[in-house]
Amino acid sequence: MTLFEKLTIKAKANPQRIVLPEGTEPRTLTAANRILSDGLAEIILIGNEADIKAMASELKLTHIDKAKIVDPADETVIDRYAPLFFELRKKKGITMEEARLTAANPLYLGCLMVKAGDADGQVAGAMNTTGNVLRAAFQVIKTQPGIDVVSGAFLMLLPNGMPFGTDGLMVFADCAVVPDPDARQLAQIAVSAAQTARDIAGIEPRVAILSFSTKGSAKHERVDKVIEATKIAKEMNPSLIIDGELQADAAIVPGVAHTKCPQSPLSGRANVLVFPSLEVGNIAYKLVQRLGNVQAVGPVLQGLAAPVNDLSRGCFPEDIYKTIIMTCNQAIGLKENA
Repeated sequence: MTLFEKLTIKAKANPQRIVLPEGTEPRTLTAANRILSDGLAEIILIGNEADIKAMASELKLTHIDKAKIVDPADETVIDRYAPLFFELRKKKGITMEEARLTAANPLYLGCLMVKAGDADGQVAGAMNTTGNVLRAAFQVIKTQPGIDVVSGAFLMLLPNGMPFGTDGLMVFADCAVVPDPDARQLAQIAVSAAQTARDIAGIEPRVAILSFSTKGSAKHERVDKVIEATKIAKEMNPSLIIDGELQADAAIVPGVAHTKCPQSPLSGRANVLVFPSLEVGNIAYKLVQRLGNVQAVGPVLQGLAAPVNDLSRGCFPEDIYKTIIMTCNQAIGLKENA
């Protein structure tokens, strides 16, 4: 059974309410129609109802009538959610008039619905930049308790026969958001990546925080950062199987681990790799993806109090469909861990 077959079964057994702020966007509607047809989630579309139905008719989508449609121009909608945004941002000096204008922005409206408990997660980015998607999430949904950094993980689906990860699956983080995390942020990324491994990948995390040094083989302030991050992560989650600082081969090759770090609890079998900086993580996942013919799924945004996931503006309906399924599984996991 593939990863997405497992995720689909879990989503179908416990349907979540996923809000799609780009409700008139054709690829988004196509993905939403498939989700509704498959019975995997309750879909909330933000947009003008007539425009949404006209686009659905043009695309010959027969299940969109099962979706809930929320019009951001509806004053009763703004009356419900603007006061919530005002309360969240009043210390920043926002006025109620400004709150009403912001609540009419679909990205913010979707996040406000999640914050209010009227939705379980949001997927956007087919029309909006990552910065705009993240800004709304940061300002409205905020981060999980004990976490103040949002990061991005990729699920790396390895070809059959590769002896790494768990059942050919690994999680790489952070590959998308935080350019140069300090030790505390790096620890939080590691803990969040472990949660992603459980909630989405369905694997028991074995986390390696990577460096160019293994257990003191090199001395540098960047190595010190990784050592400190590992210590903090262990304090945050004492039950987590985690080690650092480790070179990549010591993290994933048992023979190398036996030589370089025989006392490591990972024993060269890490399935979650945490990179010391964004440039390293981004370069690594792209190289593995291209050179190893590995499917990279993501980025999955992690660390938020409720799931909000970002799409590429060049995405396909299949990408949106899978991201909605992943978001459902994140929402289920957050509820189970609450």
